Amino acid sequence: MSSTDKTVHVIGAGPAGLMAAEQLARAGVAVVVHEAMPSAARKFLMAGRGGLNLTHSEPMEGFSARYGAASPTVSGWLEPFSPTHMIGWAEGLGQPVFTGSSGRVFPRSMKASPLLRAWLGRLGELGVELRTRSRWAGRRDGDWVFETPEGERVERPDAVVLALGGASWPRLGSDGRWREPLEAEGVEVAPFRPSNVGFDVVWSEVFADRFAGLPLKPIALTFGETTVRGEAMVTRYGLEGGAVYALSAPLRDAVERDGSATLTVDLRPDLSIEALALRLTRSRGKDSVSNWLRKAAGLSPVGVGLLREIPGELPPGADKLARRIKAVRLTLTGVQGLARAISTAGGVTLDAVDERLMLTALPGVFVAGEMLDWEAPTGGYLLQASMASGVVAAEGVLAWFVAHGTGSPSAR
Repeated sequence: MSSTDKTVHVIGAGPAGLMAAEQLARAGVAVVVHEAMPSAARKFLMAGRGGLNLTHSEPMEGFSARYGAASPTVSGWLEPFSPTHMIGWAEGLGQPVFTGSSGRVFPRSMKASPLLRAWLGRLGELGVELRTRSRWAGRRDGDWVFETPEGERVERPDAVVLALGGASWPRLGSDGRWREPLEAEGVEVAPFRPSNVGFDVVWSEVFADRFAGLPLKPIALTFGETTVRGEAMVTRYGLEGGAVYALSAPLRDAVERDGSATLTVDLRPDLSIEALALRLTRSRGKDSVSNWLRKAAGLSPVGVGLLREIPGELPPGADKLARRIKAVRLTLTGVQGLARAISTAGGVTLDAVDERLMLTALPGVFVAGEMLDWEAPTGGYLLQASMASGVVAAEGVLAWFVAHGTGSPSAR
């Protein structure tokens, strides 16, 4: 049998699953995509509400390092589907892109919905069948069982790509319910942990009431040897936002290990201590302390409020005050849960799959996207690697077909 005689079922209609489906359909494979929700890519659409961040323009060496311990593996995924490929793919769907001042790459429309409509249209033209409200319920005697509104449906595909997501934003479909059936088949799955997530800070009632929902920007956050510039959002429970997410993995590990972590906030990262101290020599006159800090130090009201969250009086002298402004120490006391996390760590361990992303315990079954145990900060890195893993899984399926002819009973 040639690849054109094969049928592959992709389970999960998020970015990783849809990309795997596209690659397989282009190779002449009959593809069926199963999605438990009433429509495809709901998390993708939600993530794009504030501007769909497709990828990042950072040089590849730094780009690959964003994946932490998984960098050696994920960098291999980026070879067949790099940020350059991502840009070409989006523009091929009629969605021109631009690179923002932060280096992030967005569609000019700044929306996910036009791109998704074009993508689903392309998949339809390629013959991909999308079955919504089709939830994978496990395997029975090697068959694949799905729950549908019409009742149970049993399938026997030649190969399967699993792209069911992690366990964040469960209301959008990524609920992690796939874990038990895979573990029952001998697949190693690491516990889920929140990633790109907010942290608890014990604010005073006055600060929380006045400033919850307001951004701190531009700031720099430091934890350990790593400093990240960007912005954060004050919430009633603590702190969240892009700069926090960039440090969320080591912060999470520290909080889980030690019970707390200390995050250092630089409220004026664009000024040196000396330059800021010089500004603070300006006479306060009749200004309140808050107004004086706003005028002399350029602090926003929320920045002044954060400065005053530190117990005790503001330090006297321009030099000491400048040092305080550039190093506000916050104690993080907890991590928000999976339901509030943008993504998750944990999932199918990288040791449980081969270089083609095929499960060693289930030949002919491939895994892509956030089901796998890797994590990355927001900023285009998550979506880029998820879609790249879909390409790798699809190429793995095709290579497996070539190597095994009619396929393996394990997948069927």
